Formats: sequence, structure tokens, C-alpha cells
Amino acid sequence: MANLKVNIGNLEFKNPVLTASGTFGYGIEYADFMDLTEIGGIFVKGTTIHHREGNDYPRMAETPSGMLNAVGLQNKGVDYFISDIYPKIKDIDTNMMVNVSGSTIEDYVACAAKVNELERIPAIELNISCPNVKQGGMAFGTNPNSAAEVVKAVREVYKKTLIVKLSPNVTDITEIARAVEAEGADAVSLINTLMGMAIDAERRLPLLSTITGGLSGACVKPIALRMVYQTSKAVKIPVIGLGGISNATDAIEFILAGATAIQIGTYNFIDPAISAKVVKGINEYLDRFGYSSVKDLIGNLQC
Repeated sequence: MANLKVNIGNLEFKNPVLTASGTFGYGIEYADFMDLTEIGGIFVKGTTIHHREGNDYPRMAETPSGMLNAVGLQNKGVDYFISDIYPKIKDIDTNMMVNVSGSTIEDYVACAAKVNELERIPAIELNISCPNVKQGGMAFGTNPNSAAEVVKAVREVYKKTLIVKLSPNVTDITEIARAVEAEGADAVSLINTLMGMAIDAERRLPLLSTITGGLSGACVKPIALRMVYQTSKAVKIPVIGLGGISNATDAIEFILAGATAIQIGTYNFIDPAISAKVVKGINEYLDRFGYSSVKDLIGNLQC
């Protein structure tokens, strides 16, 4: 069996398979389907400083090879997470990480500062790329200066591994990646969802209450792969790849493109045990091609 361990900064993962925020709840919801300790880590659902109701319904729509969502970061706030969720997940033997979102820089800082105090949460994923909120979210992640500003402010209060989730809804994602790297990000994760929309022609109405939403699933994979490849060449910090990964082959493609680790998102809704299956598949691939470590595969694209 090959060595599957990878590192993001000082944080070690038992393998490179992680779950994407917003698709895996707080992890415990999936415990009946798979052994949570078999995967490298779990990004719990987006957490904000205050309670959010999310957007009006309907806020999800199926598309060919993907889905649109406009959930709008529905959650009960970081204090609820600390009091009600953290005690239930803190002893799970994998890296439990919090996806932190906000409407203002002050929101991001306040939420990150609270999570920083949680001993068993070794990392946060700073979501500056959510397209489904009216304020903040993607607004920070589409400009290098604003992205750098929020990362700099959070870095001052957050002392553990800081991962920044990037938006694909930009002209050049590498500019944003370099900007957040310069302000102390330990890694970047990409891509968040692409802006899209769906229309019911019979009713002549949009399918989502917000008209537009975030597109994810297999249909976005070629775009995500391209952006991971470009970004891994542009920064020195690790890149975590996500976007349409539904099996081990997809995951290996992202690793070959330069991803140190990968996240599985939309496919969790199709097969709730897919993450553990991908771990097994990566190991079989490494054995088949004679690799002793998954690290030897990172960025090893022959071109």
C-alpha cells in the first residue's frame, strides 16, 4: 500500500481526499454511510458570525451533468456551531475544518477568531467566493485587492492553517491566488461554483428564486482542472482541487494537474460513500503504476 499522506502547511492529512463544504453537512450526517475516519478531512457547512436563513425557495435545480444552487449560506451561526456541533465532531479521527463566510471583513474576522479558539479544529477555509449571497461572498474574491484585504485581516487573528476558497467567476484566477498567498494564506482551494441560471420555458420563469445560482457537478470539471493547473504553476502554496470529482480517476487527474489534495462536492448527493471509495481507488492506482507515495503524483502531468 502506498503512502497517501499529504501536507498543507504544518497540517498533515492521512490521505488527499476531503469533502467540500455545503455538500457534507457537519460530517456526522454521513456516518451511517461510511467510516468518516477513512478520509483525509471534512469541511463542514459554511459558517457565519450570525444566523442566516438563506435564500427563498426554490433554491436548487438539476441541470445536465450538474446542479444549480442558491442556498445562500443558511446556517445557525458560529456560536451555535461551538455549542451544539463542535462537541459532536471534535473527536472524529480526521481533520475537521470550518468553512468561514461573511458579509463584511469584520464578519470574517470575528468568525475566524472564534473558530481559532477551538482546539480540535486545525484549519479554516475562508470562503471569499460564494456567488449566492447579496453582500460579501464572491464580491471579495473577484478582485485581488479586496481578496488580499480580507485575508490579511483574518490572518491577524487566525493562527492555524488558513485555506482560501477562490471563485472561478474571474478573468484570471491566478491573480487572486497570488494576492492571497502574499497575505499569508497557507493554501488555496478551487473552484467554487460557476454562475449560471435555468429557466422553465412553460411557465416562462427562472427555476431559482434568485434567478442565478452556482453551477457545480461533472459539467464544471474541465474548467476546474484548467484553473487548478494554472494556479499550481502560479503560486508556491498548495492547491486543493475541486469541481466535478465523482470517482478516483477524476481525483487523480486533479492531482496530476497540481492539486495536493482534492475535495468531493456534488457527487456526495449521488453516492454518500463516494469519498471513501475514492481513497481506495487512488491507492489502487498508485499500486498499479508503482508509486510509493501520492506526493510523487502531484503535478506529474506529462506535457
